[in-house]
Amino acid sequence: MLVEDEPLLSSLLTQRLEKEGFSVVRAKDGEDALSKIREGSYSIVLLDIILPKMSGFEFMEKIGEDPQIEDVPIVIISNLGQESDIEKGKELGAVGYFVKAKISIEDLVEEIKKYLS
Repeated sequence: MLVEDEPLLSSLLTQRLEKEGFSVVRAKDGEDALSKIREGSYSIVLLDIILPKMSGFEFMEKIGEDPQIEDVPIVIISNLGQESDIEKGKELGAVGYFVKAKISIEDLVEEIKKYLS
């Protein structure tokens, strides 16, 4: 699942992941993602932090409260690159944290593939 509210990045990342053979379900905000994750089964969640309706951190808190979905690996992809944001993401259970401005889509896809192998 890709949780990203920026249409261009969401589209580019989806196309690139699908080219690698992955099936991608997109969510435009934290509420949409929470609804979808409760209805389906996902190998990984790629999560932005700054989202409308419910932030990525709030989404992660909700996930952590639900034993049926708390084990889904979450990789954060955000513009928030402060050490405190990275620490908070990891404390909430993120298995990875990437700052959008510091990683190309190609490198990001390679990192995602490592988490799924």
